[in-house]
Amino acid sequence: MYLNNMLMDPERLERLVNIAESSLLPLVKGALLYTIPLAFITFVIGLAIALLTALARLSSIKALQWIARAYVSAIRGTPLLVQLFIIFYGLPTIGIIIDPLPAAIIGFSLNVGAYASEIIRAAILSIPKGQWEAAYSLGMDDVQTLRRIILPQAARVSVPPLSNTFISLVKDTSLASLILVSEMFRKAQEIAATNYEFLLLYTEAALIYWIICFFLSIIQGNIESRLSRYVVR
Repeated sequence: MYLNNMLMDPERLERLVNIAESSLLPLVKGALLYTIPLAFITFVIGLAIALLTALARLSSIKALQWIARAYVSAIRGTPLLVQLFIIFYGLPTIGIIIDPLPAAIIGFSLNVGAYASEIIRAAILSIPKGQWEAAYSLGMDDVQTLRRIILPQAARVSVPPLSNTFISLVKDTSLASLILVSEMFRKAQEIAATNYEFLLLYTEAALIYWIICFFLSIIQGNIESRLSRYVVR
């Protein structure tokens, strides 16, 4: 029905084309200035948190294990949207006010850190114990063994799932629109509010998300192909 009405009304079709053309640049700018940088920054911070959390989970110190377990359980057991709302809307009630973009960075980083920590922990555990023993026999301590032997191998194992996590994160950044971050989907909402063409604007935003994720998938495939050269089969 929608398509039939649009095709039968040349003026409406022309209007929709004009709206799509005029909204493309703001949406692309929102993606380039907020969506992609937000995903990249939070992923890098999240990886740092994930590595520390994974090492804490593998530590022999019980206190660190329990703190890491509690953090991962809390983040994985609650929706990302709820976490963002707690940070941006909830904390001001106790006097902690955080601007939209920093709040999004904190929320996404903590979320990525929890999920990625399980990936990294599993990757470290997948390395045969003989690698540790061989490193010890060469006189390396735990830190040297991790840095020179274990983590490089674990990195190759964790690339595919971590790449998927990053692609999912790019899509999840759309939730930042709900805490007033002017990323791409927020731009789509603002433009749609002026012309009421919600289907057109949201579809256009969805296509841009798809294009971004498509190219990220290609990059992921290339990285995996390069790393597979160094994996003994």
